[in-house]
Amino acid sequence: MRAGAGTVSGEGTVTPQVDARGLRCPLPVIRLAAAARDLPPGTLVELLWTDPAAEHDVPAWARMRGHDVVDVRARDDGSSATTVLLGPAR
Repeated sequence: MRAGAGTVSGEGTVTPQVDARGLRCPLPVIRLAAAARDLPPGTLVELLWTDPAAEHDVPAWARMRGHDVVDVRARDDGSSATTVLLGPAR
């Protein structure tokens, strides 16, 4: 899994980052799910992606697993980032 070090929020907490740039469906969601499996509820996880299918696949995965998508944004490098707030394990 290509996991980045993460990003630091204004509160000084590190958001784990999963780098799925260049990967095609279903790999971005598989990588995100693998990272989320080891993290506690309430954790923010950022997925970096370039596959257009991830725009719809990640929110669908989040809904099915009890997580919330809190941010989706375009990045300067041409990729996009989706931030997911992890809910209780299902």
